[in-house]
Amino acid sequence: MIPHGIIILFVLFCSVDFGCLHATARAAESRAVPYSLSEVLTLALKHSPVMTGVEAVLEESQGRQVAADAYLNPTVMGSAGRGSIRDPRTGTSITERTITIEQPLEWPGKRAARQRAAEAGFSGALAGMEEAKVAITAEIKSAFFQLLFAQQDVQLAKENLRTVEDFIKLIRARVETKESPKFELVKATVELQKADKDLARADNALLVARANLNKATGKALGGHFVIQGEFEATRSGLDLHTLTEQALGRHPTLRRQEKAVEQAQFTLEQERAARIPNVSVLGQYHREAGDESVTAGLSVPLPIWYQRQGEIGTAMGAHHRAQAEQTRAQHELEQAVTQYFQEMQTAQRQIQVFEKGLLYQAKEALDIAQFSFRNGVASLLEVIDAQRVYRQTLLEYAQAQADHSIALARLERAVGGLP
Repeated sequence: MIPHGIIILFVLFCSVDFGCLHATARAAESRAVPYSLSEVLTLALKHSPVMTGVEAVLEESQGRQVAADAYLNPTVMGSAGRGSIRDPRTGTSITERTITIEQPLEWPGKRAARQRAAEAGFSGALAGMEEAKVAITAEIKSAFFQLLFAQQDVQLAKENLRTVEDFIKLIRARVETKESPKFELVKATVELQKADKDLARADNALLVARANLNKATGKALGGHFVIQGEFEATRSGLDLHTLTEQALGRHPTLRRQEKAVEQAQFTLEQERAARIPNVSVLGQYHREAGDESVTAGLSVPLPIWYQRQGEIGTAMGAHHRAQAEQTRAQHELEQAVTQYFQEMQTAQRQIQVFEKGLLYQAKEALDIAQFSFRNGVASLLEVIDAQRVYRQTLLEYAQAQADHSIALARLERAVGGLP
């Protein structure tokens, strides 16, 4: 068995070590400049890898537009060599040469369909960029408010710990003067351990929330940072039916899916038009011993054995898949608007319950219990219970505010922007 003294030394060493780590982190945070929500959003839109990805998609779409507007290149062929007439009476010997120029002429319907498909792809990429901005904004707001709640949780835990420490000092003085039994000090020490444990839990949650926000911004905030701000105020006048219509009418996700359907449709038209082969105009100059000619002609591939049935079937399947994705996106948006609207209303009702009397009642009960305890009327257990209820009430109130703000951010994403 490990000696009891070694265990105590080990615990003290770990406590000092972690305490130094927390002290170092808190010192770094105290020197950090606090970020507001708007500043975090600006950094996220600039450094987020999601925005880098959609910008690359937009660049690809611009390249496809350039390719769709291009004309087919001509082909130039030439050959040359010595030649002579096999007649001893003439003895003619010259350099024979042949030059052929071929210019393919694309079928106008195929070219127009390809250009319209590229335009639809570019418009879809623009809508995808707006969709990414909406998604990043909602993600940043959710992470910001979660971190804001974690900071308040840590603050409440610290205040609770200081309050318990003050009570322990008072109880220790009473025990020394025989005014209170030693058991009161034991109960207070247990409560101190619980308060310290709550502070450690809140610190860990704060680290996780900070890491989540930093990741959402592409780690542009650095290792140690703090934020400042307030939760979203409750909003009135939002109607579920109006928000659903707004989402279905202008959401960038649906516009992107709509352009994807158009692109697939024009690609299908392009494949159908490609059944008509391109015509190539030929021009040739030929010079040989005893002959010189200039000719012109046409080259037409004959689609007898294969008429692009495979490409047309592939394009048709892609068109049907794009239509199905558009319908699915509509249904998901309707469900998301309904879900987050209900979550927002639920959080608003909880906030109203707290603000209409629950906060005041919990604070009043704590003040009465503390006053009664100092005057020897109430017991320590009653004060501890009142303190615990008051802190839990404040924590639940902050949680309701965070839930309301996060639900508003998600509703904004589902709608594509709140009025």
